[in-house]
Amino acid sequence: MEFDKFVKLKKLTALRLSYNQISLVESETSANRTFQKFVSLGLAQCNLSKFPNFLAKQDELELLDLHGNNIHGQVPKWVWNMSKESLKCIQLSNNFLTSLGQHPILLPWTNLAILDISSNNIQGSLPIPSSSTLQYSASNNSFIGKISELICNLSSLQVLDLSENNLSGPLPQCLHSFGDSLVLLNIQRNKFEGSIPQTWANGSKLMIINFSQNKFQGWLPRSLAKCITLKALDLSNNQFNDTFPSWLGGLPNLKILILRSNKFYGPIKIHSVNYEFPNLQIVDLSYNSFTGMLPVELFQNSNSSRSDRAYHLSYIQVNSSFVMKYSYQNIIFRCKYSFSMMMTNKGVDTIYENVQEIFTALDFSSNRFAGDIPVSIGNIKVLRLLNLSNNILTGHIPPTLGNLVELESLYLSQNKLVGEIPQQLTQLTFLESFNVSHNDLVGLIPQGKQFNTFENSSFEGNSKLCGKPLSKKCKYYEALPPLSSTSKKSHDSGSSLQFGWRIVMIGYGCGLLVGVTIGHIVIERKHDCLMKTFGVRQPVPRRKV
Repeated sequence: MEFDKFVKLKKLTALRLSYNQISLVESETSANRTFQKFVSLGLAQCNLSKFPNFLAKQDELELLDLHGNNIHGQVPKWVWNMSKESLKCIQLSNNFLTSLGQHPILLPWTNLAILDISSNNIQGSLPIPSSSTLQYSASNNSFIGKISELICNLSSLQVLDLSENNLSGPLPQCLHSFGDSLVLLNIQRNKFEGSIPQTWANGSKLMIINFSQNKFQGWLPRSLAKCITLKALDLSNNQFNDTFPSWLGGLPNLKILILRSNKFYGPIKIHSVNYEFPNLQIVDLSYNSFTGMLPVELFQNSNSSRSDRAYHLSYIQVNSSFVMKYSYQNIIFRCKYSFSMMMTNKGVDTIYENVQEIFTALDFSSNRFAGDIPVSIGNIKVLRLLNLSNNILTGHIPPTLGNLVELESLYLSQNKLVGEIPQQLTQLTFLESFNVSHNDLVGLIPQGKQFNTFENSSFEGNSKLCGKPLSKKCKYYEALPPLSSTSKKSHDSGSSLQFGWRIVMIGYGCGLLVGVTIGHIVIERKHDCLMKTFGVRQPVPRRKV
């Protein structure tokens, strides 16, 4: 469809052609034509390969949506002079832009509210929009260098997403001053270093903070406890050096706490009933140096222990809405920003682009936790993922883990666990991934249901385990359930009792052989009668599953 067809509509000020699977083309003579003054242009996903030339003469635009096209290369210089005083929303995301050209560090649109240049391949320094900006997204590009201190002027900012770039240097300390308006702060997957802002104000509206995969160091600021609306905090893959932030336990809405791959250390203790993490459901403490007992008290009062939660499909996200007052009408903008995270599942680092409200996971792996696995973990009945591998855990695997009826992944490998694998684990019908390798487990591996799907690697490194899928077959007495001891004396005599039973079995076998032989001689004449009366029943072969 040629855009020139709309030139004749002289009174047309708002044109929305987005998402109609059309290909909009511009004729060679359109640059010399006189177009009407548009206020709103929606040209998203119209297969545009460049910026339409007629935009250069538009000075009354308030909304321009070009996202999801095939626009390549550099942003034309004239874009920065387009509708300087009127433009309120410009969306250029999901194109193939590589450069903003000769742009000023402070962008010229004085009344801008929304700037979205995400998901391109833009290089160079990060532009700073005007102080009126409410939402600024420049994620998934190749911006480099430090963030200009001019960003401190964005006092009304609600959403700031600079994730997945090559930005570096220290983070401007002024970001904490955005707390009365900012709801999402996402700077993950950059090269920021130093400390994070040390002062966070009372009344902060922040709901999601993602500082993961940078080079931040030092202690966590205790003032983060003032962010009472916080839902998700991701500090993973940095170099923070601190004890466990139990002082965050008073945040009533905190659902996700991810501290993996840092330098956190020491035991985890909850010192007060006021710090009980009432809504925590995803905790990743892996690859740190935590010690002591497993911190199940994090979940004793959590809603994650309740199996009566409503099962509706919703995600952990930030909803930002505001009214945009245009010259022709008022429009309510509603934007949703979903929280994403990375966790190890099924042996692979998995990125969860959308995290369901009901998803519950514990990853305490690769620390120095010791002692028994608490029986009370079996009370977290909505748990989907449990990873306790690579610690110093001892004792038996609690049979109460069989209560985790929604569990999909269970990892207990590389500990010092003893005893048998509880038969109750066969009740976990959703279990897809299971690993108890490199412990001191003994006896018959449970058979049936999901256990028929697990490979040798799930059980290797336990020399006293036997049965499928291992090649080692169980001896008769190894497959028997353990005898219950009523006294210390009977417990100590277990080995001699086994030996005595062997003698009894040998004697029984010899007696049976002699008896059968003599009996055969005595009743030989009655053989036909006995065969007719009793017959012989062949054993039914067992079907292999």
